[in-house]
Amino acid sequence: MSSLIERDRATLWHPYAPASPTLPLWEVEAADGVALRLCDEQGRTHEVLDAMSSWWAVIHGYRNPVMDDAIQRQLTSFSHVMFGGLTHQPAVELAEGLLAMAPGEPGRRLERVFLADSGSIAVEVALKLAVQFQTATGRPNRQRFLTIRGGYHGDTFAAMGVCDPVDGMHSSFPGLLAGNVFAPRPPAAATATPEGIEEWRVAVERLAMEHSNELAGIIAEPILQGAGGMFMYPAECVRILRGIADRHGLLLILDEIATGFGRTGELFAADHAGVVPDILCVGKALTGGYLTLAATLCTGDVARTVSAGEAGALLHGPTFMANPLACAAANASLGLLATGAWREDVARVGAGLAAGLGPALTLDAVADVRTFGAVGVIELTDAVDVTAVTRTAVEHGVWVRPFRNLVYAMPPYITSTAEVGVMAAAMVAAVETTSHQRVAA
Repeated sequence: MSSLIERDRATLWHPYAPASPTLPLWEVEAADGVALRLCDEQGRTHEVLDAMSSWWAVIHGYRNPVMDDAIQRQLTSFSHVMFGGLTHQPAVELAEGLLAMAPGEPGRRLERVFLADSGSIAVEVALKLAVQFQTATGRPNRQRFLTIRGGYHGDTFAAMGVCDPVDGMHSSFPGLLAGNVFAPRPPAAATATPEGIEEWRVAVERLAMEHSNELAGIIAEPILQGAGGMFMYPAECVRILRGIADRHGLLLILDEIATGFGRTGELFAADHAGVVPDILCVGKALTGGYLTLAATLCTGDVARTVSAGEAGALLHGPTFMANPLACAAANASLGLLATGAWREDVARVGAGLAAGLGPALTLDAVADVRTFGAVGVIELTDAVDVTAVTRTAVEHGVWVRPFRNLVYAMPPYITSTAEVGVMAAAMVAAVETTSHQRVAA
C-alpha cells in the first residue's frame, strides 16, 4: 500500500466517511488542465480526466496560468490581513466585480457583498440577514424559512435546517435543527406541464399564507438542485417563488453555490428565469477552485434595513473574511469569465455529455439520463456501488465521485470535445460493468 495512503488512514477523516474508511483512496501526485495523476493503494499510477471539477469548483482547470499568476503576485504584497477595520484592493475589486455581473433590474439590485469562508457559511449569513431584516422591520417572530424539498444548502446547522428533511441529515440531529416549512419539490423540467406547475404554485402559496407571520424568507437552489439529487425544474417555478415572496413580505434567497458562474449556461441559474433575489449566495467556482471563498450578496434595501436595526450590524465576522489570496484568485476567475469564452465552452461540454451519456438509457439499471448546461447525470434505479463505479471509471481514465443513485459529471469548462467523450464513455461503462457484476452476484 502507498505509504502516504497508510498515513492518511491513520490520521485523517474524510468527508461523509468513518474515521478509518474502507473505501479506496487515491493519492494525487499532480494536476494539470483537466487531468489528475493518481497513485492507488497498490502503488500503480493512473492518468485520469477529472469529471468533477473537484466538487464543481475548478472550472478553468488546474494550474491555469492566469490564476497561478494572480496568486503569486498577491503573495508579493501580503497573504492575509484581518477585515475588521481594514480593507484591501482585492476585496474591493471582487465586490465590484460580483455586483456588476449579478442579476439586477430597476428597483431591485444587489448592492452589498459579505465575503465568507465557504458555501455553508454564505448560507448561514443569508439566513441571519433575513431574520435580522424582519426583526428590524418590527416582525421579530419571523424566524423560520420556507423552502422546497430536495434541496441542499450545506452542512452547518442553520444550512442543514433548510436541506431536505428526509434525504438530509435532520434525523441525526433531532432538536438541534430549526423547524422550517417544506413545500413540495417542483415538477421535473423534462415532464412539467402548465397544470402541474400551477398545482405546485397553489401548494406553495398555501404554505406561505399559513405560515407568513413566522417566515423570514424563502430559500431555494434555482432550477438545478445539486447535492440533493441533481434535479432540474422549470424556470417558471423560480418566478413563482419570487412572486410569493413579494406578496407575503418575505426575502427571496437564491443559493447559487453550485450553479453560479456559468455552470447552467447562464452566469447565474436565476438568469434563466429573469429573477433577481433579495439575497444571493455564491461559492465553489468563485475562486476557480484555488482557495475557499464564498459570498453573500444582498440588495441595498436589505443592507440599509439591517444596519438601521437594533443590532446596528450584520452579526457575523469570520477570521479569514476577505482573505486577500482568495480574493485575488476570485478576481482572476471573474476576469476569465468576463471574456465570454465560457458560454461556448459550456455549450460544447453540455452537447458532448448529452451525446455521450445517451446510450446509458438502454441499460436496465438506468432510470434516467439528463443534462443541463455543463452538467450530465445518469440516474440509476438503485443506490450506486461507489467503490465499484469509481474503480471502473478510473480504469477507463476518468475520475468521478457518485453519490446516492447518481453517476454524474460537472467537468471543467476547458474540457475538450474529445475529453468529454472519454468522460461520458467511462461513466456509461462504469454503470454497465457494475450493474452486470451486481446481477452476477
